[in-house]
Amino acid sequence: MPTQPGPGQDLRPSPVPALIFCAVLAAALAMGLRQSFGLFLAPMTAAHGWTASGFALAIAVQVLVNGLSQPLCGQLADRFGGRVVVMGGALLYTIGLLGMALSDGMPLFTVFAGLIMGIAVSAAGMPVIMASLTRLLPEQHRGRATGLGTAGSSFGQFLVVPLAGVGIASLGWQTALLVMAAVSLAMVPLALPLRDSPQARPQAALAAEEEGAGRALRRAFASTSFWCLFSGFFVCGLHVSFLTVHLPGFVASCHLPLYVGAGALSLIGLFNIAGSLISGELTQRWRRRELLVGIYGARAALMVVFFMAPKTTGTILVFSALMGLLWLSTVPPTVALCARNFGTRWLATIFGLVFLGHQLGGFTGAWLGGVIFDRTGSYDLMWIISILAGVFAALVHLPVRDAVQPLARPA
Repeated sequence: MPTQPGPGQDLRPSPVPALIFCAVLAAALAMGLRQSFGLFLAPMTAAHGWTASGFALAIAVQVLVNGLSQPLCGQLADRFGGRVVVMGGALLYTIGLLGMALSDGMPLFTVFAGLIMGIAVSAAGMPVIMASLTRLLPEQHRGRATGLGTAGSSFGQFLVVPLAGVGIASLGWQTALLVMAAVSLAMVPLALPLRDSPQARPQAALAAEEEGAGRALRRAFASTSFWCLFSGFFVCGLHVSFLTVHLPGFVASCHLPLYVGAGALSLIGLFNIAGSLISGELTQRWRRRELLVGIYGARAALMVVFFMAPKTTGTILVFSALMGLLWLSTVPPTVALCARNFGTRWLATIFGLVFLGHQLGGFTGAWLGGVIFDRTGSYDLMWIISILAGVFAALVHLPVRDAVQPLARPA
């Protein structure tokens, strides 16, 4: 590991396997807890007499707050290290889950589920963890580690969500939330190896990274590559949220059983584990720009075939498995391109801004899918928009620079 302890400091680096294991487990726990919230809609609205739209609005606020606060949490991680920020996020997770369990009115619930949990997800979520891993590891390990982190997030969704469902069924929704609040504290010790604060880096590395945050952001905003990555991640968020929120409804509109929709989402999460690992390996071996062009192009082609195919249980499940391979496979090459183009000193900040594009796309995909279905009684137009967006995302990555660039030195 490329870190040297300074005088009087115990900054010995964590072994690579332990570092990756703890980071992957923390990302899995954060994602799994977050993706469980939809299970609480029915029991909580029934218990409190709330509307489903009110509950959904609180979760939508969480998505927006997550996107808006991600660059700020990234800035804190770049200044003070990922360990401090992830630990703070874990504590906010605990507070948010406790507040959700004890709220007796929708305004208070929205504060905890929307505002506090939105910030918690930013602080303890995948962007901060992946940026810390990228900064701590030598380049030959970065793509693989980012792929493992992304796969770990999917595994958390695959494992924690069913366990939360069992908890609701056996203990009740309130006790299940309290248990989840206690479990979220496990992210505190898991964050200990993320020692990527500026003080933990050797003086030579610091000298090579003298660029201030303001200058780094101005350089990013002036870069075509940044806006191409931002636009591509917007499309990624649009696809992910549209399918996550509306695929079960689309399956129901095709007059197929409820278990087909649930199975489709489960298959997406399961195959995303393999897709993320494959993407991490390919990020080590291929040019990241071409990899992103291929992923988004494959998404568009897959949606065209599915849109034209008869909607049977078999076609929906095959589509879900193939889409799972492409689901979050965009993350490793996107993180790698951010590091290549803008360096690692302010990586959490810059990737946090790119991730804001993902969350804005996510809000658009979830909202626009509902609007189109309400007005037309069909998802056909939304599928066409998603296909065109995939083509756009494939093309927009072509100008991205994928060569090592010297870091601009301050005057």
